[in-house]
Amino acid sequence: MTNRIDRKFTELKEAGRCGIIPFITAGDPSLDATVPVMHQLVRAGADLLELGVPFSDPMADGPVIQASSERALERGVGIRQVLSMVETFRQEDDSTPVILMGYMNPIERLGHEAMAAAAAAAGVDGLLLVDCPPEEADSLHSALREQDIHSIYLIAPTTTQARIETICQAASGFLYYVSLKGVTGASQSGAGDLESQLSRIRAASQLPVAVGFGIKNAASAAAVARVTDAVVIGSALVDTIKSAASVAEAVALAGEFIQPVSAALLEYNEPVALTRD
Repeated sequence: MTNRIDRKFTELKEAGRCGIIPFITAGDPSLDATVPVMHQLVRAGADLLELGVPFSDPMADGPVIQASSERALERGVGIRQVLSMVETFRQEDDSTPVILMGYMNPIERLGHEAMAAAAAAAGVDGLLLVDCPPEEADSLHSALREQDIHSIYLIAPTTTQARIETICQAASGFLYYVSLKGVTGASQSGAGDLESQLSRIRAASQLPVAVGFGIKNAASAAAVARVTDAVVIGSALVDTIKSAASVAEAVALAGEFIQPVSAALLEYNEPVALTRD
């Protein structure tokens, strides 16, 4: 069976469309809201979903996502609860790809093979671990490949070409380009430098490339839509739904946030990213 991530990017390429990947933290603004918000994001136009696994020291995340992780941890959300949320989501949606974003510590505690098996059983399609370099990932990669789960990697503006090539050899599914020097939620640098930066990645890999860190709204998403295969939007969405007083309010806020982004990206039907040498 083809991984959902592969199927989705094939669909996007055939449609000539830039995809949308919203990020939310599992368990925030509440445990009960996570799955309904995931469904609403899809209804509002999301193509893939990135679900954050709460962690006590999220080094790549800015204050908004750090705070959401802390709130989720206070509610007792760990990796097993996150997998349960994905399993519940899959009861109604068996097509939207779900990527877990997190850190190695919870994975190490569970064990590589146990994590891969549990993730596959829940319906996870990809795993993005910020603090897992390719040189230390052989055991985890092997376990994930056995379960047809992709290993997603980050590439930064400061990443050397040699390092890009090493990362591309280890990665599968898609590559995540961090469009700025900093943490999530900082200001996005715009499309000017992105095309030249992404050309370095495309010289090393045929995998789709998603751009994230700093994309805050429809305007900033549209600004980079023609140079990438997908945009990731996280901190602004997490900040929008954080104070929702009920599941219904969280669902409404999530939909209202993503729908304009989806509408803006639909105007860009010929992404440069979809044409490679």
